[in-house]
Amino acid sequence: MTATQTGSSNPHRTPVPEFDAIIIGAGIAGLYQLHRLRKLGFNVRAFEAGSGVGGTWYWNRYPGARFDSESYSYAYSFSQELLDEWNWKEHFAPQPETLEYLNFVADRLDLKRDIEFNARIEAATFSEADNRWEVVTESGERAVAQFLITAVGVLSAPYIPDIPGRDTFTGASWHTAHWPHEPVDFRDKRVGVIGSGATAVQLITEVAKSVGHLTVFQRTANYCIPLNNREITADEQANLHARSGDIFEQCRHSFGAFIHDFDPRSAFDVDDAEREAIYEQLYREPGFGFWLGNFHDIMTDEKANATIAEFVRRKIRERVRDPELAEKLTPRDHHFGTKRVPLESGYYEVYNQPNVTLVDLKETPIECITETGVRTSKQEYEFDVLIFATGFDAVTGALTRMDIRGEGGQLLRDKWRDGPLTYLGLQIAGFPNLFTVVGAHNAANFCNIPRCIEQNVDWVTDCIAHLRDHKLRRIAATESAEREWQQHCEEVVSGTLFPTANSWFMGANIPGKKRMFLAYGGGLPRYREKCDDVAARGYAGFALE
Repeated sequence: MTATQTGSSNPHRTPVPEFDAIIIGAGIAGLYQLHRLRKLGFNVRAFEAGSGVGGTWYWNRYPGARFDSESYSYAYSFSQELLDEWNWKEHFAPQPETLEYLNFVADRLDLKRDIEFNARIEAATFSEADNRWEVVTESGERAVAQFLITAVGVLSAPYIPDIPGRDTFTGASWHTAHWPHEPVDFRDKRVGVIGSGATAVQLITEVAKSVGHLTVFQRTANYCIPLNNREITADEQANLHARSGDIFEQCRHSFGAFIHDFDPRSAFDVDDAEREAIYEQLYREPGFGFWLGNFHDIMTDEKANATIAEFVRRKIRERVRDPELAEKLTPRDHHFGTKRVPLESGYYEVYNQPNVTLVDLKETPIECITETGVRTSKQEYEFDVLIFATGFDAVTGALTRMDIRGEGGQLLRDKWRDGPLTYLGLQIAGFPNLFTVVGAHNAANFCNIPRCIEQNVDWVTDCIAHLRDHKLRRIAATESAEREWQQHCEEVVSGTLFPTANSWFMGANIPGKKRMFLAYGGGLPRYREKCDDVAARGYAGFALE
């Protein structure tokens, strides 16, 4: 099918192309959504800000970037052919390999012909007269569709704190999400990194291998645990292909859609020696098992959490030679696992190098950025390169930075001024025919994300097909369903320790942002059950016309 053109009374105005659905983003979610809708015969167009597919893996090219889900659990599961044709090289693939994989999928399914690249969406407006969305790119290009699907990602709105003098630095400088596409040589360079979260941990470990001198400005010490990555052997490769179905089924039933799931025992169901042995074993195993495959109550009980937090603190002290430095790297202001747990490959050992300096911003905060570097309350540091590993306006930022207007011209960022409101994390009352894949209060925000993306996309696709089959032009979440979902999300997470931390999960890293848990804290199986129940009851909580 080809796009139709909307009419115009102005003969000089260029006709606006019209589609059944428009997708914003061509990352993991956007590619799969495009594939699913196209397979059903819908006329679809995706708009992508970058010059290629990949989303997160297109933008984040910093040294050390890799995912922390096991590679074979991260791939798309919908096509056995794709699974059979692709071999992951490492248990946890680096960014170049992941980007190569997503291009392989896009090419294999011929998806790029329906994607417009270098087309960042600036605005989207709903027309109540004909139940259609019109989008406008930054270059002024327009398109119209009955359905608008955002696939903009969880961590895709980079955030740099408003530090005085931020734009005065005359050396090379960028946020990690805007890393240059050409290689960067750090030899003999004085490099400063602001931030110490998951991205910074990966970046710092790699930069330290070749840098002249590295200075890390640590805002918050984190509980970092070993990734324990390695190459996949030929025997393992054959076994993984044979077991792919079982692996995805295992992910389907685990809390976070990983191959790891919580131990049903309490941390106090075993004695101290056995608990220590279990922690030691998990610490040496790859991936998130230490976090998401541990005793179930470490994320709900402060005393249980204290046992694992102290274990990690002890490991830090063992790995960092300088006791004073180890103390600065030891987190004490939040419970283990309540912030995104960074997985590392020699991070703590970096601080044993004579050419690496740690600046604790709790002791000596940054006063300003100068033309030549960074000035703290104690001294000034000069750099050739300054890197901001300062995170993202997570979950909601990519949506609120666009001018999205629903019924009555209501602006989404105004509706969400006091925190996001959604139904199932997939729709927003007052914004008909808009679906937010990986939206706020959606399980996909605390998940092995491709597994949750497939659930989201499959649900949205089935919903749109249902509307077409029943000749319905409009679907809108009701305000009552939205309020009930909000209450349910708050109740689910209130029984955990997550709300106690100032994390991006809580929106606490962005000044002025409403402090609330932005994901769905009940786990993927429970979330899927909720979504399936809504669909089975004729899309209860939605108004269909």
